[in-house]
Amino acid sequence: MGLPAIPHHTSLALLLISISVAATPGAQLPKAGTVPDLLIEAPSEFAAARERVESFDRERLRGVMRLVGLTDSGPPIRVLLASEDSELARQVSSSIAGFAAGTESLVVLFPSRSPAYPDDTLEDVLHHEVAHVLITRASGGRSLPTWFHEGLATTAERTWGIEDQARVLRERAFLSHTSLDEVNELFESDDGSRAGAYALAGAFVRDLINAHGPSAPGDIMRRIAAGESFDSAFAQVTKQSLADAEAAFWDRNRFWARWGPFLMTPSALWMIVTLIALAAIIRRRQKSAALRKRWADEGLD
Repeated sequence: MGLPAIPHHTSLALLLISISVAATPGAQLPKAGTVPDLLIEAPSEFAAARERVESFDRERLRGVMRLVGLTDSGPPIRVLLASEDSELARQVSSSIAGFAAGTESLVVLFPSRSPAYPDDTLEDVLHHEVAHVLITRASGGRSLPTWFHEGLATTAERTWGIEDQARVLRERAFLSHTSLDEVNELFESDDGSRAGAYALAGAFVRDLINAHGPSAPGDIMRRIAAGESFDSAFAQVTKQSLADAEAAFWDRNRFWARWGPFLMTPSALWMIVTLIALAAIIRRRQKSAALRKRWADEGLD
């Protein structure tokens, strides 16, 4: 869960600034063509969690860099493991397992908290938040819509699977036309709404890649870093306005908009289960009949 999805409290901003100013001395210079270094800081109580974070395979970040069009990894990223009695923990919702301050090259993790979708483990949270820092670098620190920031981070972090598809249905993301502006608002809502927002934002970014190629997000980011607005950069790369792309996305998912409400009803679920069971019974009987025929042909019946 990146910085765009948490409240912008003044006290939190001041606290992050103080942490940034107190950065570890002797930080390494940027290394072009490599993945970023992670500088881990943790109290002694999080020795085990620190070990897990330090063993994180940084090569996974190369995929994030390709996705957002970064060729220079930039300076090291500080990863701070914070306890529940820290000021940082008190400044954000208890459901937030981590967040990123992209312009400060800082990731804050709360090892004592259970990750929520789209993350499953502490390593997933780390990957997601570091992705936010790299996205901020790719955009030159310029503003991006929350749905795009979170959609990119989610796409970079995980492979789209059946859980994501099921969650999109369960959170009713595909059951009514939800505008991207509304998705931005969902990120600021309750935990269930945020989960649906992550699923929908990730689905839209994946749809963008499928429609316009894997280089599309990076091309958009380069234009934004050069000073273009998001809407202009999006239109130049995709050759369509954001509104048209949104309409096309819903059109491609018209099946779910039409049949999703029915498929989510108890009656439909029982019907599907029944059909699967009947198919299994029919298949077993066909196999038994074939086996008895073979025995008859061989004189074994």
